[in-house]
Amino acid sequence: MGQFGASAETVFTQSPEEIYDFVSDPHNWPKTFKGSAGMASGMTLPLSIGDSWTEQIRVGDFECRSTWTLITAVRPSKFVFQQVNGIAEQPDGTGGLDGITTISYTLTPQPGGGTLFHRSLHCEVPRGTRIPEPLLIARCQAANIEGYHDAVARELEKAAAEG
Repeated sequence: MGQFGASAETVFTQSPEEIYDFVSDPHNWPKTFKGSAGMASGMTLPLSIGDSWTEQIRVGDFECRSTWTLITAVRPSKFVFQQVNGIAEQPDGTGGLDGITTISYTLTPQPGGGTLFHRSLHCEVPRGTRIPEPLLIARCQAANIEGYHDAVARELEKAAAEG
């Protein structure tokens, strides 16, 4: 079994509830994550354990989709979703690789204010599996993960200014 992962942490000024409500809404992902091209399936918010949705992925000329299932939802501290098989599935639902991808968001209030936001991605695939490079870079390159955190901060600040 091959494994890879990436994680990052950022302290935000917002409350855990504000951050949780934003990051746990997949409709916000195209605003913040390089490669997310929107959701292909409808969903009712807030999501409940066992709910599934399909995200369209586009990185340059590379396109695929990921079908995620919510496995943990403890507002405002933990949100975890997982894809089982179908990694890099074609937009029409064909193909895809075996494996399990798990993404978790953990939110921890900080002494004196603010919230530590931790995002972790972990992928397990059968030995010898080759994840398409554009997808691997989008999900695991440090600059892209840091860019995601920066975009979440930007969108939260924007929402506060509008609200």
